[in-house]
Amino acid sequence: MIDLPYSLVIEATADPSFFGFYSPDLEGFTGVGRSIEDCLYKAKWGMEEHVAILADQNMPIPELNPKPTVIVQNEAELAPAS
Repeated sequence: MIDLPYSLVIEATADPSFFGFYSPDLEGFTGVGRSIEDCLYKAKWGMEEHVAILADQNMPIPELNPKPTVIVQNEAELAPAS
């Protein structure tokens, strides 16, 4: 079981050993990992640290997501500048 307090989106890149991740529930929370498992591990502890920083700075802390999801998707391609 994956035990995360907030939802997580993991994005695969063109480099098979580089993934980015962020939480749509936790503003400002992002990170990178070497694998999906690495992203999950870093996200679990990173979310805890991120919430602690928000608390230290007296910023609002989002409510825990009772049914967080983990989505793994390909990185969105950027449109060429015109």
